[in-house]
Amino acid sequence: MLPAMDSPRADPIRRRLVAAAALLGAPVVWRGALAQAGQRLTPSQTEGPYYPVAFPADTDFDLLVQDTHRYTRGQPAWLSGSVVDPAGRAVTGAVVEIWQCDQDGHYHHPGDGGRADPLFQGFGRVQIGADGNYRFRTIRPAPYSGRTPHIHLKVRLDRRELLTTQVYVQGDPGNARDYLWQRLREADRAALTLPFEPGPDGLQARFAIVVAA
Repeated sequence: MLPAMDSPRADPIRRRLVAAAALLGAPVVWRGALAQAGQRLTPSQTEGPYYPVAFPADTDFDLLVQDTHRYTRGQPAWLSGSVVDPAGRAVTGAVVEIWQCDQDGHYHHPGDGGRADPLFQGFGRVQIGADGNYRFRTIRPAPYSGRTPHIHLKVRLDRRELLTTQVYVQGDPGNARDYLWQRLREADRAALTLPFEPGPDGLQARFAIVVAA
């Protein structure tokens, strides 16, 4: 059994793995890929009714800033992680999308009555590079009627949809009352329920994604 990559004995193994990857022309994604190699696929969940029917003019990684306008409500948060296949290889070229309600619980969607705050971008997308990583700046998800706080997430590769799911806030009291969270198996809850922990520039949450590419 290989030692953990953080152990003192890992450095020689790390060097050999890097050298082998270089010879094969494969990108190396530490912590994202190697920690997940051979692990189960990320659980899927329903898309929900509020996937955008019209995208905002700005669809970048930062949902708090549009042009010169800044959304200042809620708790700023970073959602970041990696997208790899079950063998731990970065899914280069995949696109990760997120969408969520504003601090008052409203989506940018006609089905929600057009009540969302225009200063909150509400949707963002990033493309995965050779390192396999992604990062979004947003707010700690807020609740709305009938649902616990959550962020919707989708992964696409070319015309294929690889994953649609939702991520939750660890320790939020609304989780136990949420019908979708309750229906998850224990292992799936653990995979989709994230700690949002204080960081130097807002809350930080890590979501490592494994998809069949």
